[in-house]
Amino acid sequence: MTPRTRSRPARVLTQRALNRALLERQWLLRRAKRSAPEAIEHLVGLQAQSPNPPYYGLWTRLEGFRQEELATLLLERQVVRIVLMRGTIHLVTADDARRLRPLVQPMMERTLLAHATYGRSIAGLDLDALVAAGRALVEEEPRTMTELGALLAERWPDRDPNSLAQTLRGFAPLVQVPPRGIWGVGGQTRCTTLESWLGRPLDSSMSLEDLVLRYLAAFGPATAQDVQTWSGLTRLSETLEGLRPRLRTFRDEQGRELFDLPDAPRPDPDTPAPVRFLPEFDNVLVSHDDRTRVISDEDRKRIATRNGMVPGGLLVDGFFRGVWKLRQSRGTATLLIEPYKRLSAQERAAVEEEGKQLLDFAAADAKARDLQFARLK
Repeated sequence: MTPRTRSRPARVLTQRALNRALLERQWLLRRAKRSAPEAIEHLVGLQAQSPNPPYYGLWTRLEGFRQEELATLLLERQVVRIVLMRGTIHLVTADDARRLRPLVQPMMERTLLAHATYGRSIAGLDLDALVAAGRALVEEEPRTMTELGALLAERWPDRDPNSLAQTLRGFAPLVQVPPRGIWGVGGQTRCTTLESWLGRPLDSSMSLEDLVLRYLAAFGPATAQDVQTWSGLTRLSETLEGLRPRLRTFRDEQGRELFDLPDAPRPDPDTPAPVRFLPEFDNVLVSHDDRTRVISDEDRKRIATRNGMVPGGLLVDGFFRGVWKLRQSRGTATLLIEPYKRLSAQERAAVEEEGKQLLDFAAADAKARDLQFARLK
């Protein structure tokens, strides 16, 4: 009889148990007394298609976080905005950017070449020459994608300028430089290479095993498909098999095998969870294949849009209960909350209290602050 057949059946983790484990590891059961760099590294970055979501993401997780803390980190080049997991913009520490980009680079190139528009536009092109020319241009000075495409098209006039710029973005690690990402400051998105911005080369010391372990620390317990959904990488089942002796395994209520770090926190499923406002694109809502540990399939479809936007999410008792948006006009800041399910009087009061704190954080200079609930549809 093999050791596998003699082993006990894997413990089943309920949906609520998975929810509380995720919230604990995401620092959403209580605000952590930690610094912004510590949070950004622990979370393996924050998704950051827009400038402000990372600020909200840190505010909802950290005790006493202020906007200037993250703005300073960006200006001092301790954190950067760069395309990483899933081919999306993430805010990560400078060291993580150097370590993570080599791991996702094959995915970046594969996705670019398979793109219906970009792949066709650059077919037959000398990619090494394009990357060398593009690097020289953005390292000379940070440039917008439009500027970059136009300059590259001077050398390759028979090619689509945007495809040329996007190809460089896929094949070279471009960072978005400030003022992009600075709270309250506008400006175009300008890019240069990570190596030029930091004055240091990429770091290939991180392994796929390291990446998977860090994912589990921030998002586990999880299936192999969950890790692949978060990272955009494939064939990670093999990586998890290699890690199996170092991990614990469980089953979810559907019988799927879950992997986890042996000593990672798995709180009691009845642990109270406070109201939390998640920002747009928060990885809590997009980093599992099966996301029912935090959002129902029905609500997931409801918030889905063609352009991939993920609205700000409202968590009540740890689960997605609606969306929110902040509007500012003529000195007035209004927090609009749209519940997807009816809130009890106690839940509504807790949402209002947390919402007032969100307004204080996001609109401290507003002459008037208002909180409104949309009617259930």
